[in-house]
Amino acid sequence: GEAKNLPTYPGPNKMRDCYCTVNLDQEEVFRTKIVEKSLCPFYGEDFYCEIPRTFRHLSFYIFDRDVFRRDSIIGKVAIQKEDLQKYHNRDTWFQLQHVDADSEVQGKVHLELRLSEVITDTGVVCHKLATRVLECQGLPIVNGQCDPYATVTLAGPSRQSEAKKTKVKKKTNNPHFDEVFYFEVTRPSSYNKKSHFDIEDVDEVDKMEIRVDLWNASNLKFGDEFLGELRLPLKFLRQSSSYEAWYFLQPRDNGNKSLKPDDLGSLRLNVVYTEDHVFSSDYYSPLRDLLLKSADVEPVSASAAHILGEVCREKQEAAIPLVRLFLHYGRIVPFISAIANAEVKRTQDPNTIFRGNSLTSKCIDETMKLAGMHYLQVTLKPIIDEICQVHKPCEIDPVKLKDGENLENNRENLRQYVDRIFTVITKSGVSCPTVMCDIFFSLRESAAKRFQGDLDVRYTAVSSFIFLRFFAPAILSPNLFQLTPHHPDPQTSRTLTLISKTIQTLGSLSKSKSANFKESYMATFYDYFNEQKYADAVKNFLDLISSSGRRDHKSIEQPILLKEGFMIKRAQGRKRFGMKNFKKRWFRLTNHEFTYQKSKGDHPLCSIPIENILAVERLEEESFKMKNMFQVIQPERRVLYIQANNCVEAKDWIDILTKVSQCNKKRLTVYHPSAYLNGHWLCCKATADNTPGCTPCTGGLPANIQLDIDGDRETERIYSLFNLYMPKLEKMQEACGSKSVYDGPEEEEYSTFIIDDPKETYKTLKLIIDGVGTLEQEHAQYKRDKFKKTKYGSQEHPIGDKSFQTYIRQQSEISAHSI
Repeated sequence: GEAKNLPTYPGPNKMRDCYCTVNLDQEEVFRTKIVEKSLCPFYGEDFYCEIPRTFRHLSFYIFDRDVFRRDSIIGKVAIQKEDLQKYHNRDTWFQLQHVDADSEVQGKVHLELRLSEVITDTGVVCHKLATRVLECQGLPIVNGQCDPYATVTLAGPSRQSEAKKTKVKKKTNNPHFDEVFYFEVTRPSSYNKKSHFDIEDVDEVDKMEIRVDLWNASNLKFGDEFLGELRLPLKFLRQSSSYEAWYFLQPRDNGNKSLKPDDLGSLRLNVVYTEDHVFSSDYYSPLRDLLLKSADVEPVSASAAHILGEVCREKQEAAIPLVRLFLHYGRIVPFISAIANAEVKRTQDPNTIFRGNSLTSKCIDETMKLAGMHYLQVTLKPIIDEICQVHKPCEIDPVKLKDGENLENNRENLRQYVDRIFTVITKSGVSCPTVMCDIFFSLRESAAKRFQGDLDVRYTAVSSFIFLRFFAPAILSPNLFQLTPHHPDPQTSRTLTLISKTIQTLGSLSKSKSANFKESYMATFYDYFNEQKYADAVKNFLDLISSSGRRDHKSIEQPILLKEGFMIKRAQGRKRFGMKNFKKRWFRLTNHEFTYQKSKGDHPLCSIPIENILAVERLEEESFKMKNMFQVIQPERRVLYIQANNCVEAKDWIDILTKVSQCNKKRLTVYHPSAYLNGHWLCCKATADNTPGCTPCTGGLPANIQLDIDGDRETERIYSLFNLYMPKLEKMQEACGSKSVYDGPEEEEYSTFIIDDPKETYKTLKLIIDGVGTLEQEHAQYKRDKFKKTKYGSQEHPIGDKSFQTYIRQQSEISAHSI
């Protein structure tokens, strides 16, 4: 979001360099970039996270960066957990509040109170209160440390006891005290055998309270810091002489009464908070099965997954759980292929292909984020780290040049960075995850088939994702892709912005590239890269990442050349009496086959279909006393032994052959690292030439991604979305009925839905609504059972838990209504 009307800096320029943090209670979980010299900073950053623990407040702090001292807090917005639903998924302006000890209170305390009769030395009975401070959890950390202790006081209208203090517990915000303090409640003369208290003392006792204060033992001259307090009236002990419970700590009564809130400005936020209870897997079977068969539904617009995208307010809401669910069950490629193919058929202009925020685009974005995280780490992280650490000046806008900087030197620094990043990207094709390659292959096929007259569309369909939506955003905001822990500083951020713009344009393959830039200095800089070699490198890279082992032989695609060159091969023994000698041959690899011939352009002497490559592994030097050798293993244990010109080329050939063949279903798991010579395998000495391998295959690059995804949780999330948008599901049912009986102009309220087959869509909608209804009943029963079992004052629901109090009130209303 953004902030506005922040207080001016008490200096000559009056501007501030501000950033915003997102905190669970006090714990920072995200930090925005720094916006320099502004009192109305715009951040515009998204942050998504799973919340791994309980919390009371979601807080947002605005900081003013200070180069010489600790960054100062301007103000904060704290939203109580139970209030998050009020602001769910809508832009809201919040007034910034002052930050002090009372506004920072968090944590809970575990107490046991016992009121007992005590006989004094003179034989008179009086009443004493035993207060046992057991432990605290989640106390705030002050200035990087927490050395807590507690003070306990008994107070009333006419008297206040001396504060009793626990020991200080060093370096912990979860201290265990387990100390007991005794207080005299009634004087001995007040005792009456008929009652605990004399009648005239009852009112006074009711007004008495036990007060527990938590403090941080500080070495600073300002004294100890307040962490929170608890005030408990004694009147509740009249019903029971002993009481043990957990309590949330509270701010002081007179706390947080400082300046007017509007003195500090305001902050615009859009918060999306969801909290789900996940049942065991069998509860979700009907809805999950309906979703997973979406790729097979004809037309795909009548499938449950596509319908979710139609009813959600934002396509991103639907894409996140759908992609995770389909990845978990290995159905992501057919699903995205189906919805992408449907979108391509609806596209009229090849220049606008996949440019909108459709369900297809959002699902591919989300898949790349999940599947491509490691790919980004190995490709971009080393050079991004260097850019962040070295701080070379790269500003090429003459207006923004700093004193002492040279424009030509800056241009050269930037050109070197762009060249290096462009090279690592275009050389990284073999590292691209298989699931991404399969999706890109499908996009390429669909686009080429739809726009057969446009030869470039097969490239732009893929580049619009891999460059525009993957590499360019990762360079621009590396912290959002886990490439850096925090948003880079302003100078580095500017450098990354310039690199990202250039890489994005290089990858776009548009005809007039310099016209893509509004800024004249960017157009001038881009002249460095107006060479054919850059376009060729992009096309070769796109060819490699959009090739796939899962091909349709009726495909309109021509074979894609991936690599070629001279190498030396050993005869495979295809001729019964031929010599197994070594010969130099021209090798050629496409996404369909691996061939060799005498010279470039000759007819192939041998062709190995990609599906017949079962493993590609190095060969130990001892086999033929030759370096840089590798083997291509085929069915029936036939092996092609090849020597590359050098070790780099050998690795390149092994990587790319492994890449194109790793989808083959009959890939081997073991191989022989040495050759079969003189009647035995040199590695394991086995005599039969068909003996299974003795060493596990290296497997090259991972064939797929391993993700920690809970399929049931994602199905629960999808159920919640369907439940939230139930009115739209019902409206879509009406639209199906309207379309099937009326062929005239569409009503405006129905026109937002894509309905290609009203009958099939209606059937799916009915199944969705039935499945959601069943799960809704299960949730209602779960809440009723939970309400019966939950104890208020337990560690999970301390006294003072407003969200639980709200829940109790709701359940009481439901019970009263049902009665």
